[in-house]
Amino acid sequence: MPFPFAAILSDLDGVLVDSADAVDRAWRRWAGRHAIDPRRLEGLTHGVPSLEVIRQVAPELDAAAESAWVEQAQVDDVGGVRALPGAPELLGPEPPAPVAVVTSCTDALAAARLRAAGLRAPAVLVTAGRVRAGKPDPEGYEAAAAALGADPAACLVVEDAPAGVAAGRAAGAVVVGVTTTYDAAELSGADAIAPTLAAALARFA
Repeated sequence: MPFPFAAILSDLDGVLVDSADAVDRAWRRWAGRHAIDPRRLEGLTHGVPSLEVIRQVAPELDAAAESAWVEQAQVDDVGGVRALPGAPELLGPEPPAPVAVVTSCTDALAAARLRAAGLRAPAVLVTAGRVRAGKPDPEGYEAAAAALGADPAACLVVEDAPAGVAAGRAAGAVVVGVTTTYDAAELSGADAIAPTLAAALARFA
């Protein structure tokens, strides 16, 4: 059976790579620098641009400067970052459809995590610096579909975070939520739920 989507638009962290420990380490260091209770960051730091997290948690700080610090801390620390099931195949030479990655990472951070996980960068990589509004805004997924010459409604989005699920749905795509970071109830806006990227793609093989 032919693959039923014109393109696959995938999040990076939590879908292609497991970076959860590295993300948490960086944010704990940042919180310590500013005497912020790290519990205030729970549920906020995955799938959302660091700039937006800082504006929400510490609006009195220079969000741009602090975001740059958090991003560089994560570029410098990729310990434990690894590829998740299905990622090598999706970013390999024969994916089931054209692929784009849409991430809240900066260019440098996305490149560092892909390299640490031993994954090849896709031809289309939409990062935080390439959009005006981050997830849950659909701009990133719309831009990725356009770059691949596909209608967003004909695309499959694979996401692990509620903000990303909302972005994919707002773009008009079919969205599969993978439960690597959040549980199924928190991804209830998705069209389908799967445990991993590999399982999500197997649904349509």
